[in-house]
Amino acid sequence: MNSRILTILTFILTACGATPIGSSAIEAPPAKNNTTAIVQIQSPDDHSSPSDSAGQDMATYYVVVADTSLDYNFLHKKMFKLNRQFRIPIDTMGRFYNKAKNLIALPDNDDDEIYAGDYYPRRYPAENLSLEYLDFYQGRAGKKTIALVTGIYETETGADSALRVIQQAERKVFKIKSEIYIGCMH
Repeated sequence: MNSRILTILTFILTACGATPIGSSAIEAPPAKNNTTAIVQIQSPDDHSSPSDSAGQDMATYYVVVADTSLDYNFLHKKMFKLNRQFRIPIDTMGRFYNKAKNLIALPDNDDDEIYAGDYYPRRYPAENLSLEYLDFYQGRAGKKTIALVTGIYETETGADSALRVIQQAERKVFKIKSEIYIGCMH
């Protein structure tokens, strides 16, 4: 499924003239508990015209968050625990925690010259673990509040299924209905 996601992301980024940001997925080792939620990804509409593209810049997605904190290291450890327990892949998108900048960021020498050294958010449906800034998905969140995202879903039903699975291990899990900008960021 990861190659399908990368293919879709490459298609979307190529369609708006962007180069894909370096993506690195970390596969989870087999877990003893085989419980996992499944997400279906739909292809973008190939029949859209430039005149109706303005309405396509925003999408309503459902973001499942296992926990939030201002402490990156705390959530980083929790992310690997969920990875082992539920076999949900970790996708850093090439980002790491830059202590000097106090920021989840792409490397300063990333191929994407616009976002190199800066934060670039997850914006598309996928069942992957990652650490994101909560205010991108929920405007009223504090600027530096970090969210342990377990997936972004196109349907509320898909998010609810994932929520029930993650609740087995994490009591603080919640779902956000979010209007996410999916247009070109270049």
